[in-house]
Amino acid sequence: MNKIYDLIIIGSGPAGLSAAIYAQRAKLSTIIIEANYISGGQIVDTYEVDNYPGLPGISGMDLSTTLREHAEKMGSEFVTDEVRSLLLEGKVKTVVTKNTKYQAKTVLLATGAKHRKLGVLGEEKFTGSGVSYCATCDGAFFKDKTVAVVGGGDVAVEDAIFLARICEKVYLIHRRDELRAAKILQDNLFAQKNIEIIWDSVVNRIDGDFQVKSILVENVKTKEIHDLKVSGCFIAVGIVPNSDLVKDQLKLDQGGYIEAEEDGVTSIPGVFAAGDVRTKLLRQIITAASDGANCITSLQNYLLRE
Repeated sequence: MNKIYDLIIIGSGPAGLSAAIYAQRAKLSTIIIEANYISGGQIVDTYEVDNYPGLPGISGMDLSTTLREHAEKMGSEFVTDEVRSLLLEGKVKTVVTKNTKYQAKTVLLATGAKHRKLGVLGEEKFTGSGVSYCATCDGAFFKDKTVAVVGGGDVAVEDAIFLARICEKVYLIHRRDELRAAKILQDNLFAQKNIEIIWDSVVNRIDGDFQVKSILVENVKTKEIHDLKVSGCFIAVGIVPNSDLVKDQLKLDQGGYIEAEEDGVTSIPGVFAAGDVRTKLLRQIITAASDGANCITSLQNYLLRE
């Protein structure tokens, strides 16, 4: 493709969509490359978003749709394709996809993150057959059954609360003796009568035949082991940044996140990072959207200097 855009945005979660909106306002020729036909990133799997200002209780899918429609209304150009490699050095950047390649003066990486895995025996085998990383996607399959949620952060607690509405019983398994989730979520969790918290414990193994039947749980303090009978195991132990594409080109921190401050500036001029893929204290929808806006301001300043 001969056209050289002002900007290529890789990813269409809240950071990428926010950047797309601000890019159109700045009259930058822009294309957004997304891996999936549905925009929104991780929030698509969120049953209820209660912390995005002005939209209490909106579903992740509805919020994603609203953001996408706003970007489209502004005239944003989207393409669904798989990015295979990036050539980021120099004044013109090249993005090579499965089907073609694109060039631009700047690139914004809004590739987000993926679910972290436990790495225990049976996890891979039963993924899709009782092991899930998305309670809102798969919870309905476990109506009136007993399930476990592994984790202690916001997502794990949100998942446990959601599942408690449809499951007979929910175990929340956490390796520590206190949760990391927001206090308001904890209060909601503790109010659920069919949720049992198993403290100081980890899952060592996931067992079953064609479907999950049980999980082996070990207390990290006493070393006591229990065989917990469950029909499903929902894993919510954090995220891993989708930064493999740039691991040999950009500076990353020890966790694999792209080193970039609030302005989104990375170690290569003309390359910016926004959302969950960059180093930051708080990974939330609102901070991702803020990143997208900030990056466009930084990007405009870069283009003016070139």
